Amino acid sequence: MDRARAIVNNRRGHLGENPPTRTARSQDPARKSPSSVPTQSLASVPAQPSKVREPVAPSTGTTPGRTVAAESFYPRPAQTVLELQVALARQVLSPGSIDGVMGGSTRKALAAFQEQSGLPVTGEWDEATRARLWLERPALKLHTVTDEDRRGLQPLHASWWGKSIQEALEHETLLERLAEQHHASPGLLQRLNPGTDWDGLEPGRTVWVPDVEYPPPRGTAARLLIRLGERWLRAYDADGSLLAHFPCSVARSVEKRPVGRLYVAVVVERPNYTFNPEIFPDAPEAREPGRKLILPPGPNNPVGLAWIGLDRPGYGIHGTPSPERVGRPESRGCFRLTNWDALYLLRLVRVGTPVDVEP
Repeated sequence: MDRARAIVNNRRGHLGENPPTRTARSQDPARKSPSSVPTQSLASVPAQPSKVREPVAPSTGTTPGRTVAAESFYPRPAQTVLELQVALARQVLSPGSIDGVMGGSTRKALAAFQEQSGLPVTGEWDEATRARLWLERPALKLHTVTDEDRRGLQPLHASWWGKSIQEALEHETLLERLAEQHHASPGLLQRLNPGTDWDGLEPGRTVWVPDVEYPPPRGTAARLLIRLGERWLRAYDADGSLLAHFPCSVARSVEKRPVGRLYVAVVVERPNYTFNPEIFPDAPEAREPGRKLILPPGPNNPVGLAWIGLDRPGYGIHGTPSPERVGRPESRGCFRLTNWDALYLLRLVRVGTPVDVEP
């Protein structure tokens, strides 16, 4: 949500009233370069791909009910938009919520892959890109539902006051939780698992989900770059190599979009959120002058699961309870990412990381 006029906690005191819960630490494990095989970036092809026998999975295309062969060779080029999105996401080139649709966020992730791979940057899934973007394992996997998957699910109060008295702003449904865990849209999971009673899905049952897990960070970001017109955020290391690409939402009003160099002032995982009646004057809770409400942490907190406060009061990079809407110009000034992207970015930055915002 935004402008931490939205008043989210900030250690320097200019963004909130509550101390942050935890500051993320960056890691720097080794990772192969984009041109090496086979871990995350599959830019070349093994001479003899291995044959993988897998359960019969739903189609990774767009036609419901189709299946893929039970025996496939990997690594191999991505063949459908869903496979393309999974291949990009495994390299931390986020297409946003994986949905099997070739949309703007997927094209921007493709452009990031092309930049990283030294290809002409077109944003199109052209032949040169198809030859370099590979899957090293199936795009889908079976997920077994656990008790932990269902723990804490709860309906959300509609009012700000109601949310403020909840212990946490967790997911409302199992479908919502599994979709977020696997970087997917709820609609995609429904298409992959037709006829599934998600409310009645008990532990031990299995469902098909995208097989996506971000690799450990390859290092610390030396610089973040945000392009307002393109609505994306990228992280680069000290050598100028691309570490990550994420779609982001920007301010609806042009005059509220900051341009220039900013710096990270604070990083907070699972932040709370302070409801400010001056920002939401039409809410019933705003009728009491000066009344502010503290909303607890959780994925359905207005700023999601991560807050990266910037040195301009009221501005930050954060998560969202509505990942499918990321990439649209609808924030109040801050930069919104999906929760999974915001949590990963939290591991890349530190206090003092420069953030360049360009038109």
